[in-house]
Amino acid sequence: MTSRWKHDCPMSRAAFNKRFPDDASCARFLFEKRWPNGFVCPACSGLKAWQLTTKRITYECAACGKQTSVTAGTIFHRSHVDLLNWFQAIYAVASHSNGISALQLQAQLGLGSYKTAWLMLQKLRRAMVDPDRSLLEDLVEVDESDIPYRTKTDPIAGGQGRSQVGKLHFIGAIELSPDGHPQRIRLAPLQDFSAPSIGAFVAGAIEPGATILSDGFSAYKSLKGYNHQPTVVGAMAAHVVLPWIHRVFANFKRWALGTYHGVRKPHLRRYLDEFVFRWNRRRHMKLSFDTLIDIAAGLPHAGYRQFVDQTV
Repeated sequence: MTSRWKHDCPMSRAAFNKRFPDDASCARFLFEKRWPNGFVCPACSGLKAWQLTTKRITYECAACGKQTSVTAGTIFHRSHVDLLNWFQAIYAVASHSNGISALQLQAQLGLGSYKTAWLMLQKLRRAMVDPDRSLLEDLVEVDESDIPYRTKTDPIAGGQGRSQVGKLHFIGAIELSPDGHPQRIRLAPLQDFSAPSIGAFVAGAIEPGATILSDGFSAYKSLKGYNHQPTVVGAMAAHVVLPWIHRVFANFKRWALGTYHGVRKPHLRRYLDEFVFRWNRRRHMKLSFDTLIDIAAGLPHAGYRQFVDQTV
């Protein structure tokens, strides 16, 4: 695909090292992200505080005495990893266009534990979903796809059609500009092909009133509040009818199989979220680092067990 836009280059490693040489510089940057207009006490809204010398990057409110860490209320809270290592991890994730595995992150940061690197990546993938992101609008292609997944009992070739056997199913949508060019995307795991499952994805991803282009699958007939324009595929290849969403599907599969050598079933949602983050910022890679910091600074702490149990 030939781009109509010039790609932004990510921040260079030299520029990153100059911007963030130590923990203190990272703490100052995080402070400014959390309190751009100056410190505000979360307990009493007091505006004056002093930094404690006995506790790591912690401020004490002059009015009520509450002590607040710069990392409290962020994904960095309760982490034993230095802020500089966290920022280095965010830089690695944001600057690698194809992503980075936990094993690679462990090696790059010199972490002693694979578990630590894995948890850091899980937290950063969680921060790739902006809670305030807007829904897709205007003209939107929607379809479902799958990526191979095989257990010991699954047939080698997987199932056929919309069969659940040997596959992980997901659904996607892509917003098109008035002249038909791709803009933003959304992807999500799909539990089944029922109208409620597909309708739930559409409601959470697409603005009511938008025009939805589909392949005519019956589950889309029950959509309410949208201008649905189905095209029955029949013997025609689906990518002919819905070219852009199928290009997204093809890119996701190449990325997942190439970067991570396959997708584990429990973490499909995280991989989809990461791909969406990268696709939607593919023209503006310079913004990825600051965007990750912005979202991470507003997400509450979540621990290892919560990611393993998929409760966050």
